[in-house]
Amino acid sequence: SRYYREVLPGEIVKISRHDVQTLDVVQRLEGDPSAFCIFEYVYFARPDSIFEGQMVYSVRRRCGQQLAIEAPVEADLVSTVPESATPAALGYAQKCGLPYVEVLCKNRYVGRTFIQPNMRLRQLGVAKKFGVLSDNFKGKRVVIIDDSIVRGNTISPIIKLLRESGAKEVHIRVASPPIRFPCYMGINIPTKEELIANRPEFHDLANYIGADSVVYLSVEGLVSSVQESIKARQENNPKTHKSLLGKLGHCTACLTGDYPVELEW
Repeated sequence: SRYYREVLPGEIVKISRHDVQTLDVVQRLEGDPSAFCIFEYVYFARPDSIFEGQMVYSVRRRCGQQLAIEAPVEADLVSTVPESATPAALGYAQKCGLPYVEVLCKNRYVGRTFIQPNMRLRQLGVAKKFGVLSDNFKGKRVVIIDDSIVRGNTISPIIKLLRESGAKEVHIRVASPPIRFPCYMGINIPTKEELIANRPEFHDLANYIGADSVVYLSVEGLVSSVQESIKARQENNPKTHKSLLGKLGHCTACLTGDYPVELEW
């Protein structure tokens, strides 16, 4: 029988015709906790991916539930920009007791806007990317859950589209904290100057992007959403080594500036 699982940090695996063997797991220096990229959970990973024994979809749903606790709003319905934030939007709606309703439908033949090389192309991308399901939200107060607002260019035309199509109010809730710092570990995060969280517009972000309100998930809320079930599993597993308990680590450098390794420049 075949058994698939994650390769552990520091694990050396030998794959041969006969079997798959773990040769060694190299321990971290001074037993430091690992620093798994928290943005994988927020944005990059497929929702059916399993990291650290938990499904990414479930973590995103918990982020939405946590966001509902931190930032509720008087509204008629909850929706999302399809479709990476759907699990968070469902979690938010469930926790608030509001209906989850689709307001946009995706044209599945257009690529991701986050990585388009310039602003003009990104905004054109947004215009081509969605159709409006106006019957679902005309005259209503809408909460849009997004997974991240990086530069602020993508959400603006969407809010405009919703208002022009009859939305009474548009409130933005972001299921991750603001990205403030560059990633030096391989994730294509824009320069510090391009990040909306570092720009003067951030102080009145709702007005800048045309929303009635904008609230991001806190760093603590994200970390607890990611770590909650890992901790529970560790505590309930008699095989968990004492040295591992409480040694959970996630890299939050792009949110906090606290890098897991010393920068050499």
